[in-house]
Amino acid sequence: MDDPLLVIIDGANVVGSVPDGWWRDRRGAAERLRDRLAREGLPGHDGPVELVLVVEGAARGVESVAGVRVETAPGSGDDRIVALVEEARDRPRLVVTADRELRRRVTAAGAGVTGPRTVRDGS
Repeated sequence: MDDPLLVIIDGANVVGSVPDGWWRDRRGAAERLRDRLAREGLPGHDGPVELVLVVEGAARGVESVAGVRVETAPGSGDDRIVALVEEARDRPRLVVTADRELRRRVTAAGAGVTGPRTVRDGS
């Protein structure tokens, strides 16, 4: 396959995985995560990746930057993540989340899953 690994990050779940005051500024927390992803990519992965950060709710309006495409969920972030996984069936996909139900849904659609520490470590 020539397509890079598609990495879809559950922004709300990853941001919410560390009690660092993110709830006072959800959009700012999502922007900090986006910026860290743009700088560091996917730690521990040497090959090319396409990073997609899915945001919802109070984090809506976060802009894409070089290296990270931001997808704003019109409703449920989980539903948008599943749709992205299904739209990219012909390529390798990895979803970053700790949400059990979302993990079940995306693995049923053929994606791999990993937890928030994958992108939070080193922060």
